Amino acid sequence: MKLSPTIQHWRKKLTQAVTGRLGQSRRPMHNPSNCTPTPIRRILIIRPNHRLGNTLLITPIVAEMEQLFPTATIDLFVKGGIASEVFREYPQVDRILALPKNHFKALGTYLWTWVRLRMRAYDLVINSVSHSSSGRLATAWARGTYKWYGDRNENVQVLRSQLIPHMAHGLVMDFRTFWIPQTLFMTPRPLPLMDVKLSVAEKNMGRALLDSLVPNEKKTIALFTYATGAKCYAPEWWIPFYKRLQTEFPNYQFIEILPAEHVSQIDFAAPTLYSKSIREMAAVIANCTLFIGADSGVMHLASAALTPTVGLFQVTDPAVYGPYGNHSFAADTRVMTTETVLERIHQTIRHIER
Repeated sequence: MKLSPTIQHWRKKLTQAVTGRLGQSRRPMHNPSNCTPTPIRRILIIRPNHRLGNTLLITPIVAEMEQLFPTATIDLFVKGGIASEVFREYPQVDRILALPKNHFKALGTYLWTWVRLRMRAYDLVINSVSHSSSGRLATAWARGTYKWYGDRNENVQVLRSQLIPHMAHGLVMDFRTFWIPQTLFMTPRPLPLMDVKLSVAEKNMGRALLDSLVPNEKKTIALFTYATGAKCYAPEWWIPFYKRLQTEFPNYQFIEILPAEHVSQIDFAAPTLYSKSIREMAAVIANCTLFIGADSGVMHLASAALTPTVGLFQVTDPAVYGPYGNHSFAADTRVMTTETVLERIHQTIRHIER
């Protein structure tokens, strides 16, 4: 059973109105001699969304928990099966409670997952998106000593210069100021990168796959030309852009990572990789010098493979969703010309090659 877009819109508005003020965050009272009164042994992180990009965007908060509480186990309350692949190499991740993507078709599994959520008590429960209705419901339903609904510390609202709009980084900083409010006035620790933690064996497999696609005497730039909805650039944009890339970077070879839809906005002009395994895709991208693609789950996957990533944005906010770290940057093509984007890519490659 699939609801119409109009019904989905109003259903979302209604549930947000009902759950918007649901629950109250609880944190320990800190003092200099006793930073955390109750040891944190079990943590629950909530992000009931099935999209690859949204799942990858919580890898920094999971990494933050591993750093803050190295002896704790972490459970995830998610949707769909993608999280089990994303967090396969995270040693502290224990249980992954996954709601079915379509609960109407798997109502028994859906209800049982909510029951399982209630069966274990946690020391700390984190809702990773404050405006998520299902996230707030899950946070209220879960048993936890300390809970954070994802709401921003009021002191952060006052100090506007401290605001971090990026979805992944903002989540980590907001949690830090919730857990220990004094964090706002301290020199910040480095923020974790998005990371799928590819193993050495996976990277070697990716190298072998890449070698089977293109000769290995040149370095490789990976492209992902697809995206969903209005985020997708038309072939009329991609084809001339690809030709310019070939002209501007003659010492590089190109491959295209194909989406599940098996389509190409450059008409399959470059050697292609089609894989249903996100870790296999990440392993190949990890062996490339650079990744270029529109805002999508695969763009976030490239960033989480720790490859310098160029994100192309024409709809969503690059400050919120752009790739970061490892010389990555977001190109807002609403204000940046092709010439400007190419110059930034040249600058990035010069940094990489130093």
